[in-house]
Amino acid sequence: MTAETQLREGEVAVDMPEASDAGLVFVGRIRTPWKSREETPRQGNYNGPVCRLEIFEPWVPALKGVDFYAHLEVIYWLHRSPRNLVLQSPKKNGLTRGTFSLRSPVRPNPIATSIVKFVGIEGSTLLVRGLDCLDETPLIDLKPDRCEFSPLAAQRTGDADTE
Repeated sequence: MTAETQLREGEVAVDMPEASDAGLVFVGRIRTPWKSREETPRQGNYNGPVCRLEIFEPWVPALKGVDFYAHLEVIYWLHRSPRNLVLQSPKKNGLTRGTFSLRSPVRPNPIATSIVKFVGIEGSTLLVRGLDCLDETPLIDLKPDRCEFSPLAAQRTGDADTE
């Protein structure tokens, strides 16, 4: 067992049910300086290192207009996280809490979000600051930060939310 999958005192793992495919498609890959969970920051920081969101074809045209926003919401899959813990001891102190009461990357469906600062764009790659994930993390989606995309902002720019 590796350090990333060992149970701490008080933690409880369950057998995972059989997966059902939700049709999830990765639209890109995230490049960060972090290779292990231990070296990855607990939360992203707008003053942190520049990270790269490499967008795959055929999704590259979807980047049009993304540079209008100062902040983006990045949605990604924590591909190396264990998925079977129901009780966790996040501070290694023996005190446990339920997975749904924590922001731990260890989740049944390890989907994470970060609000990042847009730095620039190089072809099909976005440069951002504020991530807290491992290098080569699969990118699920990105969208304007919901705080920036309000009805008033849409009126000023002529944009409209088409949800």
